[in-house]
Amino acid sequence: MAYTAATWPISAALLQFPGTNAAGRHINDADAGDWIQVFQEVKDAGFANADLTDSWVRPGDLGTARLAEFKQAAARAEIGIPVISAIRSSVIDAKNWEDNLAYSHRTIEAAAELGCEVVSFGLHQALTAEQQKQLWFWTVQGHTDVAGNTEAWTDAVVRLRELGRHAAEVGVLLSLEMYEDTYLGTADSSVKLVQDIGLANVGLNPDVGNLVRLHRPIEDWREVLEKTLPYSNYWHVKNYLRDEDVARDSYMAMPAPMESGIINYRDAFRTAISVGFQGIICTEHYGGDGLSVTASNQAYLRNQVLPKHDGYALGTSQVAQGRQQPATAVSV
Repeated sequence: MAYTAATWPISAALLQFPGTNAAGRHINDADAGDWIQVFQEVKDAGFANADLTDSWVRPGDLGTARLAEFKQAAARAEIGIPVISAIRSSVIDAKNWEDNLAYSHRTIEAAAELGCEVVSFGLHQALTAEQQKQLWFWTVQGHTDVAGNTEAWTDAVVRLRELGRHAAEVGVLLSLEMYEDTYLGTADSSVKLVQDIGLANVGLNPDVGNLVRLHRPIEDWREVLEKTLPYSNYWHVKNYLRDEDVARDSYMAMPAPMESGIINYRDAFRTAISVGFQGIICTEHYGGDGLSVTASNQAYLRNQVLPKHDGYALGTSQVAQGRQQPATAVSV
């Protein structure tokens, strides 16, 4: 049974919630009440699910008892936690890859224990000191994976395949987040990486918003999605206003609600459905009252974009799709 606008699982990103509380304690070490408070805020915004963005809680670093307490906190708030997005823990980071790989394995184990359907990983690395000074970190050059480095590419394939096999063993999908200047930074490179890994449970998170926000020339977002959506199994969605003056070599972007930005998500989801996408969707937004904007993004998807009735023509994906059964979402 295909998802409809009412049943499609949509989660809220937790980008707006810091990794330390008012007392300066890491959220992993906070009282369970702090976790419940965040989950309740997400639920009150109209979401049935939260994406466990690990800039907030890091489930892979919770011990057995604390992980059980965390799971209970979500249950008490009556919020679903179907996804972990583990960010900036690249398994080909020259200095930290071993620690990052071990953390990624722990995150997969935590996802299985929490009953998650998907873990999203990427190859983006920690923000540089200069990026951290900016209003929008993407306006300054960050880490770049070296193009044509066959050793680094092979390392990425081998290590991500290792994670994919682990995920398959515990019944979890692995999704690879597109991000500029990494081996997941272009449509062709992202597709090739998934093809080289060669596991059905490993697909793409085609976060094209990460690309359209760059203050430089970019791939056309339509072409990116046409190439990547057949291999996608999870999706971070957000949008940006974008202006280009090529003659002056001027490129500007800033966050916008999904319905207002340059990416036409009505067209994007039409393409996604035509190639069999049935993955969980995560709404994101940077800046301001991000949770309220992500809630508006959810309403836009359910009211304007996603199919209202099942029985629509659904294409065939190149990768496995979600095992989560359609269920009625919180009304918006």
